[in-house]
Amino acid sequence: MTNTPIQQDTVTQPTTGNLDAATDEELLHRLADAHGVGTSFHGWDGLQHNVSPTTLIQVLAALGVAADSNSQIEAALVEAELAPWRRTLPPAVVVQEGTTAAVHVHVRDGSPARLTISLENGTELAAAQQEDWAPPRDVDGVPTGRATFEVPAGLPLGWHSLTAESDGVTATATLAVVPVKLQTAAQLEERRGWGLATQLYSVRSKRSWGIGDFADLADLASLAGARGADYVLVNPLHAADPVPPVQASPYSPSTRRFFNPLYIRVEAIPELAYVKARKRATVDRLLDHVHALNKDAERLDRDQIFAAKLAALELLHTVKLSPARQRSFEEFCREAGPGLDDFALWCAIREDRSPDDPFWQDPTATLGSPKVESMRQALADRIGFHRWLQWICDEQLESAQAAAKRSGMRLGVVHDLAVGADLSSADAWTLRSSFAPGVSVGAPPDMYNQLGQNWNQPPWHPVRLAEAGYAPLRAMLSTVLRHAGGIRVDHILGLFRLWWVPAGNSARDGAYVRYDHEALIGILALEAHRAGAVVIGEDLGVFEPWVRDYLAARGILGTSILWFEYDGDSPLPPELYRTQALASVNTHDLPPTAGYLAGDHVELRGQLGLLERSVAEERAEHEATLDKMMGLLRERGLLPPRGGGADGAPTLGEEQVIEALHRLLAHAPSVLLGVALVDAVGERRVQNQPGTTSEVYPNWQVPLADERGRAVLIDDLDANPRFNSLLAAVDEAVRG
Repeated sequence: MTNTPIQQDTVTQPTTGNLDAATDEELLHRLADAHGVGTSFHGWDGLQHNVSPTTLIQVLAALGVAADSNSQIEAALVEAELAPWRRTLPPAVVVQEGTTAAVHVHVRDGSPARLTISLENGTELAAAQQEDWAPPRDVDGVPTGRATFEVPAGLPLGWHSLTAESDGVTATATLAVVPVKLQTAAQLEERRGWGLATQLYSVRSKRSWGIGDFADLADLASLAGARGADYVLVNPLHAADPVPPVQASPYSPSTRRFFNPLYIRVEAIPELAYVKARKRATVDRLLDHVHALNKDAERLDRDQIFAAKLAALELLHTVKLSPARQRSFEEFCREAGPGLDDFALWCAIREDRSPDDPFWQDPTATLGSPKVESMRQALADRIGFHRWLQWICDEQLESAQAAAKRSGMRLGVVHDLAVGADLSSADAWTLRSSFAPGVSVGAPPDMYNQLGQNWNQPPWHPVRLAEAGYAPLRAMLSTVLRHAGGIRVDHILGLFRLWWVPAGNSARDGAYVRYDHEALIGILALEAHRAGAVVIGEDLGVFEPWVRDYLAARGILGTSILWFEYDGDSPLPPELYRTQALASVNTHDLPPTAGYLAGDHVELRGQLGLLERSVAEERAEHEATLDKMMGLLRERGLLPPRGGGADGAPTLGEEQVIEALHRLLAHAPSVLLGVALVDAVGERRVQNQPGTTSEVYPNWQVPLADERGRAVLIDDLDANPRFNSLLAAVDEAVRG
């Protein structure tokens, strides 16, 4: 993600804008609070910053609440109070296992009501009505009463449903029973683990098509597992555009539910063995065309590679499947359901239409409309192709996870979940009703991005997501976790609140919108429980102190980055790190450790105009930070003491310092430790420079290379002294 690891805010007071001077700001703030919109926020400078009335009105509009005048605000406040009474049932109920929950059923005053609980296994239970009288309300001229029923404590984990009946009227709602605490990380409390973190697209082998793929993931996992690693954490593997040109950032996908066919290893598809000689020769020529790109250490060419792969994949798609594989494909499609069909439809349409085509905003061109359903019939063949691609992705991910577990890894592949999908994405079109219009997700200004950030991703609409029974969230999580031992949730604070930036505003002029974190975290825990997967929350940034404690209590691991763990002006002793966390030296939004030690990020940000201070001032602060860390390493005996050189200090090798930092990190009680693959080979270039575009810096396009800038292939790692030395040092430190 382009969000920075420390979300600290240097926001100036926003202007009021062209508002009616008579607008009552206190009323507006009451309305904003009623809809979970923050009227102020705590900045990185330690100050409280107010959100402008203009921005509040814009954010409320995205929530479907008109607030342009005092009369509208007053009417909206009344409506906010009446809203629950307009519903027979709440849109969804999420309850923790072993606890009860009160469910309010709104009916005509005086009419009897009944509530039935239908479990996943088909069992039906009658909910008991409770004594909880509330005075009736007038709802549009109808006297409306409230009956309260109890969801009992003994229900099993899972997705169930509620049905309310009164006066011949029936209403249903989703009921999710979720874990109180996810227990999948319990095994790590008995024996800590460590693993590799990498950007898969950057990690290639001699067999790659110029970019890392699912087969490379299996090989990397096997290598790391043989050296004691318990997992390999990869970048989001979400699908991008269905045809070139494709978005380079894995954090701006077309969907978070399905996977990117760019990662398919063509030769691993069984049907390749049955193609006619002429077609096989074509596949070989396509491979030869991009094979030389494996040696390119400067920049990945996704578009050329994807074009070649698509051509090969289309040839293989014409091969008739065997009966067994045909049944497997059909079963995959059945399990994936309409979500796969709709995504494949979007892909088929998107092949011939640009992201800014008016079609995507045409109100007559929505899912289920006659226009779109006609296109579904006409594009049946292309839809079938894109469904097949997802099946192949699923098969190869299953193989990668199996290889990881065979190597001895306890977790295996750990996926990364992006914050959202692009504004012009499949998700934005197929799940339109669950997103808020006219706004995008971002982050307020911080010390690394002093203008703020706009990630151009639509946020979930809190109410509409609940009205959908959280089905889009559930489907996404279950698909990502299908062949995974864990999931890292980027910016997990977004399940508590998100920074909404209205269209046309700068990233500074946004507001935080609160979400039902009890429901969202509970659903995340439920799907991880079902998959037997560990959840790691990227919980860096500005947040209320209770958030980390809450996540730990729910069994969600946090994230600790060595360079950001401080006690005042001094590095925090690693023994004081959190136990329930993944600790690592760096993150993908920082340079690899070799580059960080050299201060490459300071020079780069200076060249790109991302600093508000001079390069010299930033450099001085960075050097002071390094001096403190080197002092801690010397105190621990992990580096030699000062002295011995002409200038009073021995010359330290970069590799020596990197190993010392990882040995220091191993002193932390954190149940998981992470080693960046870039640190194990000497890479210096950052994968992503927050606050820039691909025209300014090749974000997410940097192939894995060593300290001399030479491409590093998976085939080279087995005999790579630096790779073996760092991994051995970490394994020894963790197990020792």
